[in-house]
Amino acid sequence: MASSGLQICGFLLSLVGVSATIAATFMVEWGKDSQAKHSVYEGLWMSCSGTSERSTCENYKYLLKLPIEVQATRAVMLVSLFFSAMALIASTVGMKCTRFMEAMPQSKGKATAVGGMLFIISGVLTLIITSWYVSRIVEIHNTAHRLQSREFGHAVFISWAGGFFTALGGVILSLRRCWGSKGSAQSISTNQLLSTTNLKSNYV
Repeated sequence: MASSGLQICGFLLSLVGVSATIAATFMVEWGKDSQAKHSVYEGLWMSCSGTSERSTCENYKYLLKLPIEVQATRAVMLVSLFFSAMALIASTVGMKCTRFMEAMPQSKGKATAVGGMLFIISGVLTLIITSWYVSRIVEIHNTAHRLQSREFGHAVFISWAGGFFTALGGVILSLRRCWGSKGSAQSISTNQLLSTTNLKSNYV
């Protein structure tokens, strides 16, 4: 029961992280340029410009004309979501609370571990690319004109949180496999010892 509870906890943490990563990927507020009362928000898929009262949004039409930080971040975030999708499938199949592969307990446990590792890869990719994006924004801000203020938006913080929770859930799922193996080995050793003791007792 405890093992199943930890698996569910790790899976839910990763699920929260993946949800946050999806939200951040499609949010507009990744980068922000401010000049007087006019602001321009840049996302990975579109940009919005205007004032606090009224703004207009437009989808990006030409990928190759986008800044390098937008192109790279978009690509890596999509790769991260792909790994998360594979991890969700593997974890769902391998968790003890599901009925998939019940006749193959060892393969079921391996599926959970694989799902955990994929979650870790996904979370680490999200953390790395988000941190790199922030470093690019800071670099641009330091070289920008005084009248223009370049900064990062709320999507960055959501992406960081998503990557952290995704990786943390993956660690719990992966380590649960190791703890379960140790517990099984100790149980087998205990049973063998008790069996040997009973045989000796019967012999005497």
